[in-house]
Amino acid sequence: MELTTEPLANLKKESFKNGLIMAGVSIVLFLFMNYVLPEQMGSFLMLGLQLAIGLGLSVVLCLDMRKKAGGYWTFGEALLHIFVMFIISAVIVYLFTLAFGKFIDTTYPVRMKEMIGAKTESMLKSLGVTDDKLAEAMAKQEEDMEKQFNPNFSQVIVGLGIQLVMYFIGALIFAAIFKRTKTPFQSTEQ
Repeated sequence: MELTTEPLANLKKESFKNGLIMAGVSIVLFLFMNYVLPEQMGSFLMLGLQLAIGLGLSVVLCLDMRKKAGGYWTFGEALLHIFVMFIISAVIVYLFTLAFGKFIDTTYPVRMKEMIGAKTESMLKSLGVTDDKLAEAMAKQEEDMEKQFNPNFSQVIVGLGIQLVMYFIGALIFAAIFKRTKTPFQSTEQ
């Protein structure tokens, strides 16, 4: 009755590969929305669609990794591999989005700023915000958008750090859901 850690060693490759798959799907969805449905970017419908696709893909990839681990993995093993998968995806997508706006389509940040500004202004006006407060809020939003689309190095690090904390929380939840340990009555060969 020999226990091997080979399935877990292969999970390192799987979590990296799955992170690349998640990043690829996110980038394709981003490009599709940017070029085919640009007027829908930032809408609640598209955010919901992105969330549903991301969660669905995460569930499928987590189940696949657990299966490749032999059907069982502890909470810690699940957390590690799910978090690695999320990290790979988050870093690639974040850097791609920055590079896309800087080098590939330099009109993207301008269009997004205009669209978000128009939606924010419309929402604030519908709430009855006074002109002085509206101008102040719009100036603050313009400043925030500039930091988002043209970040300096420390802002990139902080942005990635915030994303990684959020993804770690997500990985904790996914690990709690997808962990599966053997009962004491099951043999190791099952």
